[in-house]
Amino acid sequence: MLAIVGASGVGKSTLLHIVGGLERPTSGTVHYGDDDLYALSQEALAGFRNKRVGFVFQFHHLLPEFTALENVMMPALVRRMDRELALEAARKVLGQVGLGSRGHHRPGELSGGEQQRVAVARALILEPDVVLADEPTGNLDSHTGEAIHELIKTLNREKKTTFIIVTHNDKLAMRADRVFRMAEGMLTLQ
Repeated sequence: MLAIVGASGVGKSTLLHIVGGLERPTSGTVHYGDDDLYALSQEALAGFRNKRVGFVFQFHHLLPEFTALENVMMPALVRRMDRELALEAARKVLGQVGLGSRGHHRPGELSGGEQQRVAVARALILEPDVVLADEPTGNLDSHTGEAIHELIKTLNREKKTTFIIVTHNDKLAMRADRVFRMAEGMLTLQ
């Protein structure tokens, strides 16, 4: 688990978007294994994101008209996974984030912490190599934020999934295995 901390506006979120294939860098390259991400076609880049990367944002971006279970299933359905297999995988991962009994609730019927757990489950359903989390607790109260960080740490340990987390919260960042500080466009190991 890696955390990136720094003042607002220094480019932490932009860096995460570039690493995840969401924004093109103005210069340089991003390599994932042997692949230069931005040399890939748009279709191949979209496939990379769907297969290899999970995203958790500060604002969960859940679709309000769908249940928690349906929201979690979305990446699997985009990948054209069989609907029954996607449903089974969604139920499993919702259980892993402590929401096994809340799958049929729509986002508006869930607390902020529950909504963020759904977002974490959605990021994990396809068992990505890495999950990029941009201020995953930024809009939560301190108790709920603490619970989400504990959940992420547990999932990191148990699933062996790499998490890169951008956060303003130094206390929470210190739980990561490595902490980088971003300032003036540079990352330094803290």
